Amino acid sequence: MKTLYIECNMGAAGDMLLASLAELTGDVKACEEKLNSLGIPDVTYEFEKSVKCGIEGTHAHVIVHGVEEDEHMHEHGEHHHEHEHEHAEHDHHHEHEHHHHHTHMSDIENIINGLNVSDKVKADALAVYGLIAEAESRAHGKPVTDIHFHEVGTMDAVADITGVCVLLEQLAPEKIIVSPLATGYGQVRCAHGILPVPAPATAGIIEGIPTYSGDVEGELLTPTGAALLKHFAGSFGPRPVMTIEKIGYGMGRKDFAKANMLRTFIGSEEGEGDKVIELKFNVDDMTGEETGYATGVLMENGALDVFTTPVFMKKNRPGILFTVLVKPEDKEKFARLIFENTTTIGIRYNAMDRFKLARREEKVMTKYGEIRVKVSEGFGVTKAKPEYDNVSEAADKE
Repeated sequence: MKTLYIECNMGAAGDMLLASLAELTGDVKACEEKLNSLGIPDVTYEFEKSVKCGIEGTHAHVIVHGVEEDEHMHEHGEHHHEHEHEHAEHDHHHEHEHHHHHTHMSDIENIINGLNVSDKVKADALAVYGLIAEAESRAHGKPVTDIHFHEVGTMDAVADITGVCVLLEQLAPEKIIVSPLATGYGQVRCAHGILPVPAPATAGIIEGIPTYSGDVEGELLTPTGAALLKHFAGSFGPRPVMTIEKIGYGMGRKDFAKANMLRTFIGSEEGEGDKVIELKFNVDDMTGEETGYATGVLMENGALDVFTTPVFMKKNRPGILFTVLVKPEDKEKFARLIFENTTTIGIRYNAMDRFKLARREEKVMTKYGEIRVKVSEGFGVTKAKPEYDNVSEAADKE
């Protein structure tokens, strides 16, 4: 399975993710030309080599109206959005004349819908920007329709978001896994004053996903980076067992004691892995019929597997050991079902990691008719087995 793993040990910003994905394509210059043909108004992309702690990677510059955003809003140099029209006018009118125009979410929708990109890219880009707008809305207690976005910062974010969506469409991974996100710690200065890290908008976006502060003081995770990862991640966790084909290095602007970079790995995942809960209990007073019924109830309700083992219990009484495998989120549900449908008064459980082969089904035409074949792959192994019911039906017809 073609898998993309995104490593965010130094947080994430839109430009870092963009640069890292450009390296994965194998032709950064071609990516630059492709992105500059999208038709984003007054935006130019430029990629250049960058070195952090002796490691060479790529930095993505997004230039709007001939100006690249500075670092005063974010540690990674990605410009955030000004939310209060009157504050933005007062704070920046004299310092940055090009900052005095503002846009609404409806304006952003019009910009993205007018780009020379696929419908999928448009839908993804709008969904990502929607996450940012919703977080800003909650942070400031205002409807999404009342949120004002800073003109240059808006186009910078639109460029980052659209560019990432375009490159992900080009790379076409079947699965995207993201590491837990480092946010940094401390405080950050913005137009409205000093805020804690992660800033309220970023904190709103990362609800429900694994994050940690880390040991770097400063804002490592920007709203754009957080929203992109939240939208595209199929799961969060460590890098799986995979054969790596290429690694991309996307560099931030600032220098820290640690290399300020985001790494991406693309390759083939060797099988699959997940977590399960193993529930176990003993009974010595259930009949064969009751045991069969309880097993059926557990399987019908979504148990991953149920099996029984003959055991000898106290006083040398013959008994049955039930083993039930379930998804972690279903642990309490199956505990209740077990108590309701068996005579046990206690259940032991363990959280377990498991490896499993990736499975799919193929249909093969034979002289006996169409036969379904189960194919399992991973860890350098491929197994194929015909569906027994199909084989049995074919044999009965002969």
